[in-house]
Amino acid sequence: MSNMKPRWYCVIVFLTLTIGGEAGRDFYKILGVPRSANLNQIKKAYRKLAKEYHPDKNKGDPNAEEKFRDLGAAYEVLSDENKREQFDRCGEECISKEDGGFGGMDPFASFFGDFGFGFGSQGHSREREMPRGGDIVMDMYVTLEELYVGNFVEMIRNKPVARAAAGTRKCNCRQEMVTRQLGPGRFQMTQQQVCDDCPNVKLVNEERTLEFEIEPGMVDGQEHRFVGEGEPHIDGEPGDLKIKIKTMPHDKFERRGDDLYTNVTLSLQEALIGFEMDITHLDGHKVHIVREKPTFPGARIRKKGEGMPNYDNNNLFGTLYITFDVEFPKVEFNAEDKEELKRILNQASIEKVYNGLRGY
Repeated sequence: MSNMKPRWYCVIVFLTLTIGGEAGRDFYKILGVPRSANLNQIKKAYRKLAKEYHPDKNKGDPNAEEKFRDLGAAYEVLSDENKREQFDRCGEECISKEDGGFGGMDPFASFFGDFGFGFGSQGHSREREMPRGGDIVMDMYVTLEELYVGNFVEMIRNKPVARAAAGTRKCNCRQEMVTRQLGPGRFQMTQQQVCDDCPNVKLVNEERTLEFEIEPGMVDGQEHRFVGEGEPHIDGEPGDLKIKIKTMPHDKFERRGDDLYTNVTLSLQEALIGFEMDITHLDGHKVHIVREKPTFPGARIRKKGEGMPNYDNNNLFGTLYITFDVEFPKVEFNAEDKEELKRILNQASIEKVYNGLRGY
């Protein structure tokens, strides 16, 4: 009996466990994804919310920074297979104990780079006087399908990074005016180079994986910037890596803005009596077309909402324009067939002469 704990002790332990279990954040709820969400769903959810809740975009919201930190913590855990497994097992408490808390990183900047929204990321806080390495511009060739549904692309970046080395080096060199007294009332001013002594560094090649999201509705020539992933500068900051979208030609569709254009060739029979057909769209869904009246060569129909998604609002879609051509039969008709065609078509002879530059 002497080893039994008092009843009040059990109550305190129970309350502690209960409160502790409820104190942890629900990272799935923060990102708005189900517990069965895959990595791409987690990435897309994070990116969308990070753009929406970034503190520099919500300066009037006193809770903006806290929400953004929660988003960063949620992404940091759920995008890592080991951390996610720990979180699923016993919540945030496991992550805090085993990893010593979160790294305090800004996943928005490190994962997505800078999207040009004016956010206060590391790329925009640099001093103007700070020397800077050159930017790198790389063309990213993407398919029309990727621009329609979106995609994630992983890139391996071999980047020279400055690391500490033995010794010192001259740095921050500048021209300064120095005054020297030559005698009573005589002075000489000369300009000379003045340098500081800085710790020595060496450039070491490091490999890093960058993830780039091809967002639905992106346009040809659009740029995406990874801050600090460009050329290094030994006395300053590295430049940026800019990814420029280049759209590859498509064998069925042509994009103009948010609209899509395609051509369909009909047989003469289909052009005369009507037709029913399906066009396979960029994501595999079928666009159904029914026409019960004659279709002349060059006729065009529009299917609203079947174009490309709008980049700023993916709920809006452009128009699909379908232009028809007619393939005439290559067989020769006998006299009986010709008479039957005349009877069916019942068209008088049409002879119109015009210069081809104007309609009639």
